Amino acid sequence: MAQFRAKKLDIGCFVNIRVIRDHTKRKVFEQYETQRQALRYIICNTTLPQRARAQAQLQLSQMHAYTRSTQINNRCIEGGKSRGVLRHFRMARYPFRMNALEGSIAGVRKASW
Repeated sequence: MAQFRAKKLDIGCFVNIRVIRDHTKRKVFEQYETQRQALRYIICNTTLPQRARAQAQLQLSQMHAYTRSTQINNRCIEGGKSRGVLRHFRMARYPFRMNALEGSIAGVRKASW
């Protein structure tokens, strides 16, 4: 969504529209996370009046989709791929393998037994 996209990107990796969109989603989610948690707490709190809970539910449903955690995809920082991404390294399988063989990933070695 263009309304959330920053004018200058602070991405230090491969850039295509999917990577930019995912970066934007991560930033927006981080920005609205506490507000969403507060609204969810109000909705689940049965001691509050029903009207306040309904208003909180309405506010939560009207928030932008990018504020949801389910919108975030793990993407490779080298190629922008979304499948086969190793979560800890944020790399797809093949770039991870190449970097591991070069020795550019700290603490990763080719197995030998």
